[in-house]
Amino acid sequence: MTETRRLFIAVPVPDNLQDFFNQQQSAFEHEAVRFVPAANLHLTVYFLGEVPTSHLENIMTALQQVASHTTPFHLELERLEPGPKPKSPRLIWARFATHPTFTQLCTAFTTQLGISSSNQANYIPHITLARFRKGTKPPLLSSVTVPPQQITLPVSSVALWESKLASPHPIYQSLILYPLTGPEGA
Repeated sequence: MTETRRLFIAVPVPDNLQDFFNQQQSAFEHEAVRFVPAANLHLTVYFLGEVPTSHLENIMTALQQVASHTTPFHLELERLEPGPKPKSPRLIWARFATHPTFTQLCTAFTTQLGISSSNQANYIPHITLARFRKGTKPPLLSSVTVPPQQITLPVSSVALWESKLASPHPIYQSLILYPLTGPEGA
């Protein structure tokens, strides 16, 4: 039997943004809402899923290659809201404005890893802040919080993370971090 690891590629969230998101939780408090621990907050670039351990070195090489060709950038927070589908939300997320470099980053990873993705044009930069508890009726949250001032997420690195399923929350661990070092104006 092949040993596998549950992996994803993500951007770490700095402490100041973790604090901001923590302060916003009161707008969404409900018995059906389970907030993501601050240590687990990340901006997903691509969820790889269960990957054979033998593929780990190839994934790290691909990530390093893409990171070395990507220039750091900033994402601007648009709003906090239930999502991804407003009429049948599963979670509460911090949704950022689309950014061409983010889309290019996501596409470059899937291309470099040889992954066919039908939704490459639909990458929505977001951070999952909470999930609705299974077996409970999701709350009717119409709350949308727009930040009172401009809040940005600096995207200066990407990491390969491992997810270990646990209760009440999975345990996420960053395995290796790659700084974005692409040339300016690229």
